[in-house]
Amino acid sequence: MESKIKPKMLKIGDKVAIVSLSSGILGEDELKLQLELGKRRLTFMGLIPTFMPNALKGIEFIKNNPKARALDLKEAFLDKDIKAIICAIGGDDTYKTIPYLMNDDSFKTIVRENPKIFIGFSDSTNNHLMLNKLGLVTYYGLNFLSDLAELETQMLPYTKDSYELFLQNEDNIEIKSSDTWYENRETYGDEQLGVPLISHKEEKGYEVLFGSGIVDGEFWGGCLESLYDIFTSNRYHDQREVFEKYNLLEDATFYKEKIVFLETSEEKCEPKLFEKMIEVLIKEGVLTNAKALIVGKPDDEVYYDKYKEILTTLVKKHKLPTLYNVNVGHALPRTIIPMGLKGQIDFDNSKLFIKEALFSE
Repeated sequence: MESKIKPKMLKIGDKVAIVSLSSGILGEDELKLQLELGKRRLTFMGLIPTFMPNALKGIEFIKNNPKARALDLKEAFLDKDIKAIICAIGGDDTYKTIPYLMNDDSFKTIVRENPKIFIGFSDSTNNHLMLNKLGLVTYYGLNFLSDLAELETQMLPYTKDSYELFLQNEDNIEIKSSDTWYENRETYGDEQLGVPLISHKEEKGYEVLFGSGIVDGEFWGGCLESLYDIFTSNRYHDQREVFEKYNLLEDATFYKEKIVFLETSEEKCEPKLFEKMIEVLIKEGVLTNAKALIVGKPDDEVYYDKYKEILTTLVKKHKLPTLYNVNVGHALPRTIIPMGLKGQIDFDNSKLFIKEALFSE
């Protein structure tokens, strides 16, 4: 990665852009209630939500117009009044925006000269990797629809605290385990407004699968399925080709100073596929070179013990210090992990820290 660039922290009155870089579902009529909820919560935080021109044009338009999606991201970086960019939601083909952006020298310049907070997870892994390659620190976890637009009467407290980190700039933050975890909704219709999520007391907290002492490194990672698709072109035949063409796949030595974080999607992959995906990251040199590994809580805790068993065997084999059951990714609630910033894991006490200021000021 080129020299690291931190964006500025948010302040009351700042404009934040919402972009649909993958799925266009936020623009569908049946999501109007959630759209209003998300806008209201951003406003309550003292921020001004701004929807980029194509963000609300719906599923079909977004699917068929990756160039328009890319233009929204570029325009958000160009607008000096916009201080943060929030992904509407994930999806499965945001990589199709990459050629329009990486072939555009002016885009690469504005990312460095007009840096913004970039927030998203899941398929947004692709965007994070691209922006990180351009030198920008980005913030993995949280999006507009899944978090700001939560149908409960308020945002989930742990997730709300995570969003409020963007209005602070501490230089030593402990990412604590949430004392509660929640099952995702089975439906998201208007009838769910105010209906509490099914909640559970967190009984396990962070689990050390291998390792001891303190490990320092730089955070890098994303959604396991998204990384698997990038390396294997499993979902789209040209995905790895696109990443290679624009030099977005790193040499194995890149990971030597990294704390890699991984989280699994709402697809709740079967254990055999989970093991296969982890093996790909071993083969590619990601996990054989990393200083440590963080793995998020599985969505709804499905396959929790099976994943733990698979991971324990593999990380012991490769002597990779590993912390499991972290609140990052698809499981509720969520925190953020800053890609490109220094982190620390205290394996003796099962603690996780961000070890430098999140923002430039």
